[in-house]
Amino acid sequence: MSNIHPTAIVSGNAHIDDDVEIGPFSIIGENVTLHKGCKVSSSAHLAGYTEIGARCKIFTGAVIGSITQDLKYKGEKTFIRIGEDNTIREYVTINSGTAGGESTVIGNRNLIMAYAHIAHNCVIGNDVILANASTLAGHVIVEDFAIIGGLAGIHQFCRIGAHAIIGGCSKVTKDIIPFVMADGHPAKPFAVNIIGLKRRGFTPEKIRVIETVFRYLFRSGLNVSAALAQIEQMQKTEEVLSTINFIKQSERGIAK
Repeated sequence: MSNIHPTAIVSGNAHIDDDVEIGPFSIIGENVTLHKGCKVSSSAHLAGYTEIGARCKIFTGAVIGSITQDLKYKGEKTFIRIGEDNTIREYVTINSGTAGGESTVIGNRNLIMAYAHIAHNCVIGNDVILANASTLAGHVIVEDFAIIGGLAGIHQFCRIGAHAIIGGCSKVTKDIIPFVMADGHPAKPFAVNIIGLKRRGFTPEKIRVIETVFRYLFRSGLNVSAALAQIEQMQKTEEVLSTINFIKQSERGIAK
């Protein structure tokens, strides 16, 4: 049975699973779905066509499901899909997609710290950390295990590769490849994220391969196409293939 504070406003059409807690003065709209074990703190506002997976924790003042800030929005039906076991801290804002049928998508086990903003059509993977007041513009993709530092700003359509870490207050204007640390205005990769990779169980052999890829791209003096040609001659480990595919799929180009 759910535990809903008497001062909360919950639409009779909202889908609220068992074992959901909704705190005082929170507002839950008619097209919101909260799955089992979710906890919504005080004064949160959940609106739009928003589905939130099991055991998510939503803290005071978070606003999830408000319409996009994209001026192209014409009132179409758009969505937010949030997975399981996410922590969404105080005053986070998450906007829905822009065009009809489009979604903003967040995976599982992510930590989204206070005042962070996730704009329309963003796609967040699993086990991502967005630190305080970090901002994702529209259509940003953040892959698994990436970390975005506090106050960092990510430009529209940029991609942050898996296991990458972005320094606080950085301005990201191009794609950041997987496995690296990046920082600056604009942000540029400056080293392999060795400590983060070790913490996640990467072997020394895998880290050495990633370091070789890094040297080809950023220390050899080769342009991206020439460096990629060298990387494609390496043994096709998972890490090599993921970096090759990331670069080939880049639309804005990689930060270098």
